Amino acid sequence: MKGILGRKEGMTQVFGKDGKLTPVTVVYVGTNVVTQIKTKENDGYEAVQLAFGEKREKLANKPELGHLKKANTTPKRFLKEIRGVDVNNFELGQEIHADYFVQGEVVDVTGTSKGKGFQGVIKRHNQSRGPMTHGSHYHRGPGSMGTMRPMRVFKGKKLPGHMGMETVTIQNLEIVAVDMENGCLLIKGNVPGPKKSLVVIKSSIKTPGKINEAKELISYEPEVNEEQVTTEEQVTSSQEEQTQE
Repeated sequence: MKGILGRKEGMTQVFGKDGKLTPVTVVYVGTNVVTQIKTKENDGYEAVQLAFGEKREKLANKPELGHLKKANTTPKRFLKEIRGVDVNNFELGQEIHADYFVQGEVVDVTGTSKGKGFQGVIKRHNQSRGPMTHGSHYHRGPGSMGTMRPMRVFKGKKLPGHMGMETVTIQNLEIVAVDMENGCLLIKGNVPGPKKSLVVIKSSIKTPGKINEAKELISYEPEVNEEQVTTEEQVTSSQEEQTQE
């Protein structure tokens, strides 16, 4: 098991050399710092605490600053524990980057879903509405509240209420590409949450350690012809020699 924290940047698409289009979510992981290592002897379980996201020092309180000072790092916006890891592979203050995962690796992504506010049963629970004509006075109501006895509403009855803002995990997503230059992971499909929200990327629970065959992607960077570059360098050097003469 391994994990990393990141920030959802949005969605885009990439093309493989086989001509297939793949929708991907861009997750910026930047630099994760190990701020605490928990062991069975001291804490009763094994886990690694990761910190991600810079923030100003004035926004952090003294206990938080003291905690992060042990790892010799600056104040961070998010701290999260990753359980089920081998704590012997980590050191306090260690930095983790995007290459912690590899292309083709299968992962689970956890985030907080978008909040929808207070919604009725039709939108919240996908119920059907009543007749809209012929004198019907029941249109978008929640339906029957239950039986005559025991004269109360049972727990679990689907009613209007707060929709969204729940912890959601999407399993078995594939890492399409690892962008070390920008510190990003491209994950196939969509992940929970709005843009700029925190997501946690972990090894797949159902298929731990599974790595699919990496697909070769099309690069839109201009190809540099070595012969042309050599010729241009020769022309430049000859012009400089003529100028010196």
